[in-house]
Amino acid sequence: MERWPSARVARLDRDTVRRRGAAARLLERFARGQIDVLVGTQMVAKGHDFPRVTLVGVVSADVGLGVADFRAAERTFQLLTQVAGRAGRGDVQGEVIVQTLYPDHYSIRLACQQAYEPFFQEEMRFRESLRYPPAVALVNVVVRGMDSNTTTKCATLLAREVREQQGQFEVLGPAPAPIARLRGKFRMQLFLKGPSRREMREAIEGVIKLHPELKRRVVVDVDPVSML
Repeated sequence: MERWPSARVARLDRDTVRRRGAAARLLERFARGQIDVLVGTQMVAKGHDFPRVTLVGVVSADVGLGVADFRAAERTFQLLTQVAGRAGRGDVQGEVIVQTLYPDHYSIRLACQQAYEPFFQEEMRFRESLRYPPAVALVNVVVRGMDSNTTTKCATLLAREVREQQGQFEVLGPAPAPIARLRGKFRMQLFLKGPSRREMREAIEGVIKLHPELKRRVVVDVDPVSML
């Protein structure tokens, strides 16, 4: 804060608002003008109306593009348009400064322009070319286990036998999940993409019936909200 040494700065993130009501109290102080600069995570972006805010800065705006999720561009666009909407809600025009390594990526470029329809068209071209929802249905299958080798073998068996059913779908994987180990368990992941949710679900259930040992290891998520 060399430029504004007298500025009153506060943080808004999970570490600073663990106590009940802490976030509301902090935002109330900011709304009353008792805080000049509010630094935070995505919690800052959503649903706040502060007419005094005239400048918003986004650091590493493209970090979400590296997440292993076909919705990465959509979520980046959504977050940037939300945070941009925090500036200039009063009588004074607002300004948003975005730091990014990929200024030409359509999600960032079009978010800066607040161009919703062009973003939708670009995103749909991407989804359709790679056959991701809503162009097709998607099923996320996670195989878990205490032993890495056993978990890999189970996931390989499941993927192979689902493929052998030769339905109107494709099987991607298996591969280590983005979060490869969670709560002490190893995690392998495969995806099914196709026009029929029922067909894909029944294909997985059929293999599990033939191999009951898989039942406790496999988690099936149809139309997954998270790919992790």
